[in-house]
Amino acid sequence: MSEPKSGVRSRTAPKQALEAVMADKAGNPLRRALWLDALDRQLRPQLPPMLASRCRLANVDGEHLVFLVESPVWHAKVRLAEQQLLDAARSIGLKATRVTVKTATAPAPSPVRNDQRSSHAVTAATHKGLRDALACLADVKGTRSGNGG
Repeated sequence: MSEPKSGVRSRTAPKQALEAVMADKAGNPLRRALWLDALDRQLRPQLPPMLASRCRLANVDGEHLVFLVESPVWHAKVRLAEQQLLDAARSIGLKATRVTVKTATAPAPSPVRNDQRSSHAVTAATHKGLRDALACLADVKGTRSGNGG
C-alpha cells in the first residue's frame, strides 16, 4: 500500500487543531473573531464601494458598531455615511443604532490582502548570530572528523 502524500496530512492537522481549540471554552475569542469576520464579509457588499474598501467592521457591542479606517480622511467619510452603515447593518440582521469610527495607525487587515506575505528585513544582529552559529557548527564538525567520528 502506498502512504498518503504529505500534503494530505498537512491539510488535516490544522483542521484538527482548530476543532480542539474551538471545542474548549478557550475558543470563545476565536469564535467571536470568526463571527466578526463573517459579519464584515456580509456587510462589505452592502456599503458604498469606496467605503467598502477603506473600512472594516471591528466590533459589534449590542446595538453599537465599531469600524476601523486607515486615515483621518476616511474617518470623516465614514462618519458622513453613518446612516448608510446603519441601514446596511440592519439589512443583514443587526439591530444597529450607533456607529463609532476608529482610525488605526496601520491599515486595517483586509481579506483581500491575506494572501500577500509581508517580508521583514533581517537585522545585522540576526546576521551576526547566524554567522556565529554556523561557525560553531563548523567547529563541531571539524572536531568530530578530526577524532575519527
